[in-house]
Amino acid sequence: MPGAYLLALLVSAAGVAALDARGRLVLWRRPRRAAVAILIGTAFFLIWDAVGIATGVFVKGGSPLLLGIDLAPHLPLEEPVFLAFLCYLALVVHAAALRRLHTRATRGRRA
Repeated sequence: MPGAYLLALLVSAAGVAALDARGRLVLWRRPRRAAVAILIGTAFFLIWDAVGIATGVFVKGGSPLLLGIDLAPHLPLEEPVFLAFLCYLALVVHAAALRRLHTRATRGRRA
């Protein structure tokens, strides 16, 4: 089913965004800073991918789950979407972990 991987990425990103919105962790706390961090992270990993593709380390496998649209040789459309999702997920997990640690430290001081 072409597009299933992209659909899975978008549904997963929507789930992470819902958790983010509920906890006001990243995008709902500081949207401009979060967007810049996601863009910088995505750009970094795209450059990493370009180097890997140029050296022959990364190649696109044939999968019926991809749309079949390539942005460059061996760089499917889904790759930057995945990289942006990865960066967003990392930011949300980091913010949630920091909040959890802060909550624990605050409770520890009260006891």
